[in-house]
Amino acid sequence: MPRVIGIDPGTVSFDVCGIDNGQVFMDTTLPSPEFASNPQKLIDLIQSAQPVDLIAAPSGYGLPLVSIEQFGDRERFLFTLVDERERNRIPVLGGMGKMIPLMKSSGLPFLFIPGVIHLPTVPEYRKVNKIDMGTADKLCCLVLGIFDQARRYNLHFKDTSFILAEVGGAYTAVMAVSGGKVMDGLGGSVGGPGFYASGGMDGELAYLLGSFPKEVLFSGGVANIAGHPEFSPDEFIELAQFDKQAGIAWEALLEGVCKSVAAELVVVPAPREILLSGRLCRNAKLRQELEKRLQKYGSVRYIEGFAKVAKEAAQGAALIADGLVGGRYSELVDVMELKGASGTVLDYLYINNADALRQKYLG
Repeated sequence: MPRVIGIDPGTVSFDVCGIDNGQVFMDTTLPSPEFASNPQKLIDLIQSAQPVDLIAAPSGYGLPLVSIEQFGDRERFLFTLVDERERNRIPVLGGMGKMIPLMKSSGLPFLFIPGVIHLPTVPEYRKVNKIDMGTADKLCCLVLGIFDQARRYNLHFKDTSFILAEVGGAYTAVMAVSGGKVMDGLGGSVGGPGFYASGGMDGELAYLLGSFPKEVLFSGGVANIAGHPEFSPDEFIELAQFDKQAGIAWEALLEGVCKSVAAELVVVPAPREILLSGRLCRNAKLRQELEKRLQKYGSVRYIEGFAKVAKEAAQGAALIADGLVGGRYSELVDVMELKGASGTVLDYLYINNADALRQKYLG
């Protein structure tokens, strides 16, 4: 049976999960600033686990099953969506860029995996003028959701159905699954606010900002609304219980999740349940409040993984890697049609100058 590793390149931490014949052999986390300053640490960690059949690489906005050998300048842009001018202004993105040469020289079997928009199961009309329908790490959370629901209720993967609210350390995404297939997604830069990210931006605000740096997409979230961008999620949640401005941020976060879940009910009207995941949902107060507010839409519970330390996305990435090399989760990968992933995140733009954008970045 295959021995594989999944990596979650989070804004707050890099998590690594390895499974061998379904058994966890690696389960660890690395602070993202530490990774950004020394990407070799991640390579060394994986080298220590050799032999490995496949590694689901940190994939950002996603690439349709591209191996490290196929990775070039075009792929470098597509998986971060940041150009050379700003590459080192955001530590985690700069660290990911620095890691590519290390990955190439390592000889390790890295594979970049898709985001939601690359999947053939999402109808093209839902992709219109979208880029972020759920990044690769958010897709990995969906994979773990399918695995978890099938295990919990003794279902075939093709019988799973849920809406997942992934409230991460920076971004919040809400996505829908029906028949074991991903049907739609509101990514972290499209839906409600996240802890650091503002979520969907008003078009008029985008106009007034003009040309704005990538860093803007990592701002305007509940930490900024509360007036304490230096606070941890737990500190913010405690402050929100008595501070007026933090209370406004608390309501913006919770109602944003509920609005997005309600929107996804248009796509999957009768999900078996609503699943919660992400760093912020590890806080009991926030999780319980979300469960209370979302119960009007159906049964709500926190996703259950199989690792103790690595976050949900790293676990899902490991399941994908296992399935792609013919392991026990190959049927999960087949039901999701992950091998049919194709295209780029710029394929479905119809705004003025869309062709010029594609020419500029894709050639």
